[in-house]
Amino acid sequence: MTQKEDRKMIAALLREREGYVRRGEDDRVRQVDEQLTFHGYEAEPDEAPVDRSSTPKETADGDGATAEERRGRGRPRKPRDAEGNIVRE
Repeated sequence: MTQKEDRKMIAALLREREGYVRRGEDDRVRQVDEQLTFHGYEAEPDEAPVDRSSTPKETADGDGATAEERRGRGRPRKPRDAEGNIVRE
């Protein structure tokens, strides 16, 4: 691989690794770390590990609502019959 291809691969692997860290898939994180090393990536010494705390983070709008509390906002659900079909009014 050329150096440009390695940089693209490293960027893709770092995005992939971030997702695994968020989901707590430590075995997949280790596999991605091996590939990062193979492609010549070295973590910066001052780079802090990704925070995986279970406490909810404040949202961008600052309302402090968790994802579960925000779920359901938007259009109201359409009425449905017992079989789950949408009922037209």
